[in-house]
Amino acid sequence: MTESDDLRTIGVLGGMSSESTITYYRGIDQGINDALGGHAAGDIIIRSVNFGDIERFIRTAQWEEAGKYLATAAADLEKAGAEFIVMATNTMHKVAPTIVNRISIPVIHIVDVTAAAVLESGVDTVGVLGTQTTMEESFYRDRLADHGLNVVVPDPVDRELVDEIIFKELTDGIVRESSREQYLEILDAMVSSGAEGVVLGCTEIELLIEQADRPEVPMFDTTKLHIQRAVELGFDEATEPL
Repeated sequence: MTESDDLRTIGVLGGMSSESTITYYRGIDQGINDALGGHAAGDIIIRSVNFGDIERFIRTAQWEEAGKYLATAAADLEKAGAEFIVMATNTMHKVAPTIVNRISIPVIHIVDVTAAAVLESGVDTVGVLGTQTTMEESFYRDRLADHGLNVVVPDPVDRELVDEIIFKELTDGIVRESSREQYLEILDAMVSSGAEGVVLGCTEIELLIEQADRPEVPMFDTTKLHIQRAVELGFDEATEPL
């Protein structure tokens, strides 16, 4: 029996942005290799969409079109043999219901994975950093609330700044110390408003801030948590059925 016989085929719906897709690919491969050793790597299929289209859908609030676009890409992954899908994005989980309704394989929702980690830590109230869509719209906050969590978000001016840094810097792999300092100031403000921990709710934010920047405030890196769950489910003997 070869190592690949023990692995499920993981579908990564990526391209939103290339920075996050690279992180998912490397992270899943590394997690599989850590478990199996040698030259073992993940059994992965990547469907990378055009981020220019995604950015336009977000900017113009064309969510129905975005859902159809990503559902078609997810169907491509299913046809190619993926056994479950992770979307390498937080924001576009807004259209996850449309995707789920189009395909017959599971989509592992990034908010569910994150909420489980938050609850396990004992935190009840979390701040959320992400795109304006993620911070402001109900699909993310309500799903966290469905898990019993209270949510704090930055004020409107800070939400705009966080979003601008994501789209103008992080999605292009640009990391500026001035932006890190601004993010940490915003994080501190959410803590002052009652957040006991902070959800890094954008798959590129890990490029900018990390737990070591504020050791006293639990940070929940959605990218790492999502990748970790994909790795766990990547083994046929995973305890959670698909």
